[in-house]
Amino acid sequence: ESIGSATGRIAAVADRDSIIALHGAPKRELMDKPNSPELEKLMEQRKNYRYAPGDALVKVTEGIDKYHLGVAAPILSQGDLMGCVLLLLGEGDSPLAESEQRLVQTAAAFLGKQMEE
Repeated sequence: ESIGSATGRIAAVADRDSIIALHGAPKRELMDKPNSPELEKLMEQRKNYRYAPGDALVKVTEGIDKYHLGVAAPILSQGDLMGCVLLLLGEGDSPLAESEQRLVQTAAAFLGKQMEE
């Protein structure tokens, strides 16, 4: 919620199966829906992601084309992948800045540390 409020974007946290927290979009559209194969593949790479114009759109959940991934950062706890923090883009939204990507990376690192304790 804090990230969504700070950026004015749709913010979400996904575990390895589905979106488990959401701010800025109707919960019924995205909450508890299975992650798309594209998102799962991205999480398995354990790398940060930021959409750039011309890139293929990464759907967040199956069957929902209204939103795509803007930035993502993996949540790692003691080297294990727990999920990721996401900012989503809707149709016609402008790409996200590097500062928004850093904010998501910070949140993911914080959540990973919290899970270690």
